[in-house]
Amino acid sequence: MSGAVAFVVSDVEKRYAGVTVLEHASVSIHQRQKVGIIGRNGAGKSTLIRLLLAQEQPDDGTIVRADGLRVGYLEQHDAFTQEETAGAFLERHTGCEGWRCGQVAHKLGLTPENLATTMSELSGGYRTRVKLTAMLLADPDFLVLDEPTNFLDLTTVLLLQDFLVDFRGGVLVVSHDREFLKASCDHTLLVERGGLTLYPGNIEEFFVWKAEQMDLARRTSAAVEAKRKHLQQFVDRFGAKASKAAQAKSKQKQIQRLQPVTIANPLATARVHIPKAGGRPGLAIAAEDMTIGYPDHTIAKEVALAIERGDKVAIVGDNGQGKTTLLRTLASDLAALAGRVRLGHGTEISYYAQHVYQALNPNDTVFEHLELCAPRDVTRQQILAMAGSLLFRGDDVEKRVSVLSGGERARVCLAGLLLAKKSVLILDEPTNHLDFETVEALGVALREFDGAVLFVSHDRTFVNMAATQIVEVDQGTVRRLSGSYADYVEQLQLRARRASAPVKKNARSDAPVNGKKSENTAKKSGGGDAASAMAELTPKQLHAERRRRKNARQTAERKLRNVERQMAELQEEQASLHTRIASDAADRSLYTQLANVEKRLAAVEPEWLELTSKLEMLPV
Repeated sequence: MSGAVAFVVSDVEKRYAGVTVLEHASVSIHQRQKVGIIGRNGAGKSTLIRLLLAQEQPDDGTIVRADGLRVGYLEQHDAFTQEETAGAFLERHTGCEGWRCGQVAHKLGLTPENLATTMSELSGGYRTRVKLTAMLLADPDFLVLDEPTNFLDLTTVLLLQDFLVDFRGGVLVVSHDREFLKASCDHTLLVERGGLTLYPGNIEEFFVWKAEQMDLARRTSAAVEAKRKHLQQFVDRFGAKASKAAQAKSKQKQIQRLQPVTIANPLATARVHIPKAGGRPGLAIAAEDMTIGYPDHTIAKEVALAIERGDKVAIVGDNGQGKTTLLRTLASDLAALAGRVRLGHGTEISYYAQHVYQALNPNDTVFEHLELCAPRDVTRQQILAMAGSLLFRGDDVEKRVSVLSGGERARVCLAGLLLAKKSVLILDEPTNHLDFETVEALGVALREFDGAVLFVSHDRTFVNMAATQIVEVDQGTVRRLSGSYADYVEQLQLRARRASAPVKKNARSDAPVNGKKSENTAKKSGGGDAASAMAELTPKQLHAERRRRKNARQTAERKLRNVERQMAELQEEQASLHTRIASDAADRSLYTQLANVEKRLAAVEPEWLELTSKLEMLPV
């Protein structure tokens, strides 16, 4: 399809129990745009998705979807049974032949062994890969994804990210993963205060633009106010004098025409302050020749770690490798099979487990829960300050847990844990269900915390902000990595791309199912060899090659963004003319304007295709 409009949202309102979520919301989304949807928890992002998918209807306004648009939606529920294999599910659910299922599954790093495994035996990340494969087998030309990275391991996130970059159709994705949105989306849709704002650029460019707009509004408001004040001084001074009456009257009219610039009050921003743990420097926690796992299943042996006060350690690795088991053992929530955990002098641990917010007492208020978590020397004001730092302000602290959203409950748990003044914080996926403003505020606070922190998170922005050390859990071993987190992510991405690279035509073990050549083989031949070559470079050579590739990609991306902005402007003009023609079909000049716009659009589209193809061929 061309860059025609996929969805048109016009003056939509949506209310729940008297609370307005969307109000006079309007936006046009085109079929080739890749749009990252951002906004605070509860702003209406998922509501918008449900409306676009016609799962719900607006209370007012209209939503028009292009005729024939094939929309792929990542199902939140599981359509598979636990007993069937991944391959059997894909064939049953999609009606596609096995060779086709295997061909598409390979793009997401699923091997024949994975497809022969029952769904109950696959990790959460691999189950999501299977669900993504099922979605893609429907051959959609537009994808809608609501928080697709939640609970995914980083390898799956990187594979999904690469797939979206290469996908030829349009994409709408709700996510709090800033790096994921930056890499995969070329437009940003802000859902805020009931309205919708679409910006033709990625999330980083959007934030720069938004800051510039706020600054412009402030400067314009100040200039208008200064002008009003100056004119008012003239009126006050000379308004009563007959010789100046005409001028004073004229300036009074100018004052009336100078409308003040309305600047919306900025939304509350999370600022997390963790009380100092105190205590002397030195060992915080150590694993000594430890074996971790369960009575019937050993995860890793000979685990040896020594964590000092002040260390911030990110535990990384694919899902199912044992990251949570390691954290549970260090937190004494699970007994070691051998060896021991040794704590430093005066060390106390606070442990934040996945889904811990589900165990909250639903009858407690926010304040009551925090009061129970806080030591006796913590004052009411300190409790309120911690609640406020995680966006529970004013009457919010009197809300019952039973009425809180998942994200709000997660923030309550974090607030209680941080109030406890423990010298070691062990956090398992603390960023799930948090908006990225809160994620980044938490990252800053943990980096500045004087105690030790061990955490698992697949949010790359958060890990980069908080971590000073990286420990990998992989294939039965636990080892400290010498490089940076950025180095780890790059190596992981190279491995993931090798695993999902087009199969070689003559390699027997990698031969395409049914003898059919992968549709991307010719386009991306040599990708696996290039990845292997990168993996063999020295650190200095790797840095130089990475910089060269980055410069080449940035140049191509800059040219592509300029062309896409031209296309977006032309498509907006095209959509506007279609609307005008629909209301005034007799105006023949509109048809002339439309033909001119479509001619210009047809001229720029080949350039877009050429730049897109060139960018795909450039190594990352």
